[in-house]
Amino acid sequence: MKYFTALVSAVLLTITSVAFAATSEKFGRGGWIADFQPEIDRNNASGEMFRIKGHCQSNCTLFLGLRNVCVERSATLLFHSGHDRQRNLNAGSTNRMLNAYNAALRQYVVDNHYMDSLAFHAISGAAIIDKFGYKECPRK
Repeated sequence: MKYFTALVSAVLLTITSVAFAATSEKFGRGGWIADFQPEIDRNNASGEMFRIKGHCQSNCTLFLGLRNVCVERSATLLFHSGHDRQRNLNAGSTNRMLNAYNAALRQYVVDNHYMDSLAFHAISGAAIIDKFGYKECPRK
């Protein structure tokens, strides 16, 4: 009986972890890399699916670089240049964001000057999927 209970518990834990993948929700308003890097590292180490949903601005877009990321069509991602705490543009921060994007998205945001200023530039989740080739999240 103990074996059966342990097996059922393991199966339920696996199903639950897949059903409740990590999401961008608590990171949607952006912030500093120190707040994001632990989640990026944890997620890349686990390989768990990470769901970009809702409003995702600034450093939240770094999640596009995760090895197992998906994007909801209804999401809105907002891009701008990296900056320091005094809001001075910072090439290192900008490059860190650019390096998280696939080649098509990176080229698009550079060509359209999305990363040249602190002004937000929105791209829909649907465009991130259809135009730039990111994986669409499975329906719940």
